Amino acid sequence: MTDPRGSPSKKSPDVYSKVAELTARIDRLPTMVLPISVILALAFGYFIALYDVIDIGVAFSGTSLPYTGLTTSEATTVVSMGLFGYIPGAIILGYLADKVGRKPMLIFTALLTAVGSLGNALSVNYPMFLVFRFITGMGIGGDLILVPTYLVEMVPAVKRGQYFNLVYIAGWAGLGLGPFLASLIDVLNPAIGWRVIFLIGATLAFIVLVIRTHADETVRMLALKGKIDQAEAIVRKMEEEAKVKAGVAELPPYNPLQYKVEEKNPFAVFRNKKYAIRIISVMLSIFFFYFGEYPYLTEFLLWVNSVYGNDKALINEYTVLFGTAGIGTFLGAIALRFIVEKIRRAILTTIAYAVGMLLGVLLSVYFVLQNNTTLAFAAMFLTNFIGVGWSNQMNYLNGTENVPTYARATSFAFSDGLAHLGAAISTAIIFGFIPTLGSLGTWVLFQVPMVLMGIVLIFVLPNTIGQSLEKVNEAEAGI
Repeated sequence: MTDPRGSPSKKSPDVYSKVAELTARIDRLPTMVLPISVILALAFGYFIALYDVIDIGVAFSGTSLPYTGLTTSEATTVVSMGLFGYIPGAIILGYLADKVGRKPMLIFTALLTAVGSLGNALSVNYPMFLVFRFITGMGIGGDLILVPTYLVEMVPAVKRGQYFNLVYIAGWAGLGLGPFLASLIDVLNPAIGWRVIFLIGATLAFIVLVIRTHADETVRMLALKGKIDQAEAIVRKMEEEAKVKAGVAELPPYNPLQYKVEEKNPFAVFRNKKYAIRIISVMLSIFFFYFGEYPYLTEFLLWVNSVYGNDKALINEYTVLFGTAGIGTFLGAIALRFIVEKIRRAILTTIAYAVGMLLGVLLSVYFVLQNNTTLAFAAMFLTNFIGVGWSNQMNYLNGTENVPTYARATSFAFSDGLAHLGAAISTAIIFGFIPTLGSLGTWVLFQVPMVLMGIVLIFVLPNTIGQSLEKVNEAEAGI
């Protein structure tokens, strides 16, 4: 029986078993079979989001800041405004993705990012920067939620982390190679270079918007909405493509789990104690990660400028070194591919926090203060390679693998959206701590809480490596 919209008003046991069958058939596929166009559209979405995160730090560096018409204080506020935009962008668009669908919201996030980035490229005053930065933040906040949500629902359980890592690597080029190119643009022509940096992001976002219109809705979302025929057609196509890609005549057998599928208010997930503990723990972990990471990504060069404000040649050198060290993020994402399915997510998260962020930032600040450019570059590279390059993917997996389908986007949006308050707060207050705690003490203090929360995750989250999303959620934690 269906309502006028085509969704079951009350699902029968046959519908439950069919949905379980469809998800089991995807999980047993021997290889990922998403179309190249979809992979590119998701990857470029990440590329833009991550390119934007750090490149605003380059655009507002001591080299180009005088040409933007902003003061240092106004620039930090503009950075924070984008981060505040992440919160409603993630939560509202994540909720709509659970209610309406993954695909339409992925298209809308690209539109917001494109409009916001173009607006910043054309900004001529402080209010314009604030408005368009907030719009960009909403688009990026939504995209960072929806890309991993889409991927984990459309790839097989075996090596899910590695499959996600393929898009993650491509996207992370935006955080790795983007800053290198942006720093060169910035230094070569600081008067208009910052506008070019924003314009590149806008152009890529418009391209992504067009490509995403060709993507399918996820099978799990279609099944949840009762659109079984559409879901069945997509799964059959995936099975045939998997046979060809894997070079096999028959696919492995599948074993459907026994669980119920309910389309309910996504926020109902918080009434389940197991899910609530998982979601809140992940949220606090990401909150404190952003609390330490974002000041490093967006305001480290402003801090360098405050240390060596009278030496423009040295500031330019650190700008290029910081941008070049960003390549470590891209290389770190590649290295993660070889261990992501061998170490439990929570343990790997904690390693990334402790070694990459805490130790990496400590050494980066120390060697800048010593004006040892060689070792400062090595420390910044370490921070990007492990701290940034590993932590973000682990956070995305932690946030999307441990919740049910009906609330996957909403719950991760809650975790990642509210967590961005950590970024917004820390980028606004970090310089205020330095006169009291000193530069080294302040930068290190902002990294410690994430390490403690990583340890908490080890005791809270289940092992999801190679496990069906429904096994660790619907079938074990309940709907």
